[in-house]
Amino acid sequence: MSHDTLAQERCSARESRGLPSLGPEGTALLRLLDDTFESWGAAAGAQSMTMPPLLPAADLKRLDYYENFPHQAVVATPIDVDRRGEFCADTGCFPCGALQPAEFGLPSASCYAVYLDHEGREIAEDTLVTVVGWCFRKENHYEGLRRQLGFRMREIVALGSREHAESHLCAFTDRITAFARALDLPLRKEAASDPFYDKGGSKAVLQRLTPVKHEFLYEDLAIASVNTHRNFFGDRCSITLGGTGGPAFTSCVAFGLERWLSALTRRHGSWAAANDAVRTAAGQLAAAGPVV
Repeated sequence: MSHDTLAQERCSARESRGLPSLGPEGTALLRLLDDTFESWGAAAGAQSMTMPPLLPAADLKRLDYYENFPHQAVVATPIDVDRRGEFCADTGCFPCGALQPAEFGLPSASCYAVYLDHEGREIAEDTLVTVVGWCFRKENHYEGLRRQLGFRMREIVALGSREHAESHLCAFTDRITAFARALDLPLRKEAASDPFYDKGGSKAVLQRLTPVKHEFLYEDLAIASVNTHRNFFGDRCSITLGGTGGPAFTSCVAFGLERWLSALTRRHGSWAAANDAVRTAAGQLAAAGPVV
């Protein structure tokens, strides 16, 4: 077997496990998209921040992450150096007994780190934050750039009053819709069924009556979402609203960057055509004015 053939087989094996790579053209388009989405946040007054790639599992547990999304959860842990020889060459895995307790979680969305970063703070005024981070989701199957174990997510997060959180989602819903129209990318908006609240609780009933998450789908793939958390994270993270002393309300807008790449290349046929479409559409929206 040639070196090139072996390398291709290894690359294919990584892709089947949700770990594809991006070449220069894909990387350029991903950066263009992220710059575009970040600029929307900046135009609305969002401050750019950088969050850690890992979060304490204990903190995620306090946010009900492992109760609401156990099927997606991925954790990280060091190996037990005294038992490192137990690595199994046949499976390519360390057995559980050769690992230390997993105290870190790999978050499935970028916004968790924002709420934990603001823990115990008083929000003096309505606030917007934008971050991009690696997110991780265990899936039943992986498929190219459509479904990955690890992918990048740009989020624009609102913290403050109920009105601020709600108007944030309204403004960016309009922005996403206008961008998709300019891209000639047919998207449909649907209420999502994520089990954000305990299925048996009163908040779960409210969620069914008023969905907390809407997704924008290309074909069957969600590439963006708008999410309201009411005062859930404000309460759990003791983020208070200045002047009221009550828990802050939060909402977020999320863009799965690799999923956008998949949708755009399927729609426009090539990296170059997708890149041109994004530049043209972004220019049209910039000329239309900032997000309000």
